Amino acid sequence: MAMEEAVAQAVTYPTAPGYQVNVRSGPGTGYALVKKLPADTRVPIRCQTHGQRVSGPYGSTDIWDCIAPGQYVSDAYVRTGSDGFVTVACG
Repeated sequence: MAMEEAVAQAVTYPTAPGYQVNVRSGPGTGYALVKKLPADTRVPIRCQTHGQRVSGPYGSTDIWDCIAPGQYVSDAYVRTGSDGFVTVACG
């Protein structure tokens, strides 16, 4: 594995302190609940997409973060430091 890939894969973002964040199978609360992340978790963001608007500790947004294949969390619960995309759009 190239050094650049190792560095890119190491980027994670903190979830909102004290919240157990729901992980959904798609970008909305109507999708199946896959699991709950423990409070104070860091997540990788593979890609981002627009979906259902959700309000959380980091505001109201329709951006959903894909943290693994088939696993999405609302960006309202992830501190990315941005109101927009911080990585590529999900294809």
